[in-house]
Amino acid sequence: MDVSQALDIINTVKQPQAKALSDLIPLELIEQAYQMSDTVTLRQRKLSLESLVWLLVGMALYNDKSISDVVNQLDIVDREGKPFVAKSALTQRRKTLGESGAKAVYQHMTAHWLRQANLPQWNGLTLLGVDGVVWRTEDSPENADAFSRQKDSLYPQVRMVCQMELSTHLMTGSAFDSYAVNEMRLAEQLIETTPDNSVTLFDKGFYSLGLLHQWQLEGENRHWLIPVKKNLQYQEIRSLGRNDKLVMLSSNPRSRKLWPGLPDTLTARIVSRKIKGKTYEVLTSMTDAMRYPAADIADLYGHRWEIELGYREQKQYMLGNRLTLRSRLPELVKQELWGVLLTYNLVRYQMVQMCFNLKGNYLPYQLSFNGALAQVTSLLVGLPYSTPGAIPRQYKYLHKMAENLILAPRRERNFPRTVKKRPQRYSRKKNAAHLK
Repeated sequence: MDVSQALDIINTVKQPQAKALSDLIPLELIEQAYQMSDTVTLRQRKLSLESLVWLLVGMALYNDKSISDVVNQLDIVDREGKPFVAKSALTQRRKTLGESGAKAVYQHMTAHWLRQANLPQWNGLTLLGVDGVVWRTEDSPENADAFSRQKDSLYPQVRMVCQMELSTHLMTGSAFDSYAVNEMRLAEQLIETTPDNSVTLFDKGFYSLGLLHQWQLEGENRHWLIPVKKNLQYQEIRSLGRNDKLVMLSSNPRSRKLWPGLPDTLTARIVSRKIKGKTYEVLTSMTDAMRYPAADIADLYGHRWEIELGYREQKQYMLGNRLTLRSRLPELVKQELWGVLLTYNLVRYQMVQMCFNLKGNYLPYQLSFNGALAQVTSLLVGLPYSTPGAIPRQYKYLHKMAENLILAPRRERNFPRTVKKRPQRYSRKKNAAHLK
């Protein structure tokens, strides 16, 4: 079965459209998330903890505005009394919410959106991708103590590893910590939240027999796929066909010490293909050649690039190339990152809804994220000033705009990937005396 044929069923069920702003992030789901994280909401404030969720969304969408301007832009404060909220009160309210409250809302909303998204499957498996990214934080003393920094970097940095559902670009899970923490340690935190009946595509930097074995062992019918590293040592068990073989991998004593459940040997499968004369190989736990044909597996790894595009959409389009996060305290930095992921999934889920209203087999990644982001942002700006009767019409218009967001088919790469020369602050002096 071809990947494109396996993924074209996402729009078989038409979902109900939202009729109010609260339908985007329902209040009852926010309250359930707060109860799970023990976040107290008893005392009524001018800026409620429920409204703080929309503040986190606004901080990601209106990254060029101050937090107080975001509050006024979205009109999320209680209208009684003074019309504005003091800046110090905003910081204090964010501290009250903390990281745990923002994380609980992200996890609860993401689980809700995934249930509603009618996810397509590849040979009975959900397609997932895992990769890492680095975020830069404000150079405050607190951030400098909590987060390490890269060599020659002037800013403390946060290392993040995310898991993405590749057809919708919904971020299904995330873990982050100081830059000094290894990506595989962060990926280990995603094992328990990985759904059953799924296949996860890894970058070759995540190769660890302990991690891959635990990933497969923790659930039912969980598989992984990763490029073969150079000089990988293995023993061929038997051939499964042309460019397809079953192999045995041996673990070392250090790996077995780090992962107590890791056996001495693991059985895996290597599938290879040639592209423009160059041979590419992938290693996978999908050893059943009848259920998972080699031709399908060979085409599968190219979809891992979707998570790289997702990071670009967050940093370049959603945050407008604003390289540094605005929070100056470590807990608020993590809270801001959960807000970025929540906002990204909010826009991506609206793109899923748009696909339900399109004629033809379109997937959310075939729509323009930049265009959908502009439409959602415009909708949020106008909703506070709209009459209740006009809101459903605005949502309907948002989904009708999907036809204008369809992207042209992606072109093949014309030139090989290369590392660009680092730009210099000053131009090189070519007529210097020592050069003559």
